[in-house]
Amino acid sequence: MAETADTKKIIAEGFKSIMARKAFEKITISDITSISGFNRQTFYYHFHDKYDLLNWIFYNEVITPFVQDLSFDNWSCKLLEMLNTIKKDSRFYQNALKTSYGDEFRDYIQRESSKVFSEVIDDIAGKGTVSDGDREFIAEFFSFGIVGSILKWVRTGMRESPEVIAAHIENLVNDCKRLAISRYLNS
Repeated sequence: MAETADTKKIIAEGFKSIMARKAFEKITISDITSISGFNRQTFYYHFHDKYDLLNWIFYNEVITPFVQDLSFDNWSCKLLEMLNTIKKDSRFYQNALKTSYGDEFRDYIQRESSKVFSEVIDDIAGKGTVSDGDREFIAEFFSFGIVGSILKWVRTGMRESPEVIAAHIENLVNDCKRLAISRYLNS
């Protein structure tokens, strides 16, 4: 099992190095196998195609570390870790988001962050006090805003540091949380 994971990581690293300088659509399986030192059969043993490989990278480098043990208490640290991961391989992620898979990545992150915001709403207002429809709307609103901000940051060259972006998002969420608690206590 460890050998399979190691092989996948080697293939992924080779793919990322190519994609840092070449558009996804122009990358061939031969390019990937050549740089990673494996043959086509090995590539196809581990991945169906380059979309599957791209999905594996997103899932293992960004999504899994972000959602693993995610809670309202640690979401801002997890967010910063995710932004640092993306920034470290900025050219790869910028090119990856230009592909058709970029929409799937966005949708997945939005779904996961929406779940976290639903929990936050229940924590602030008390479970069952906000209707399911209202909670879903509010959670999706914040999710779309945050994920949209992150994707814009990636697409525009990541000029601000991950710390600055994470701080902006954390401040906004905390300010909204304080406002919601204040509003709830005054009603």
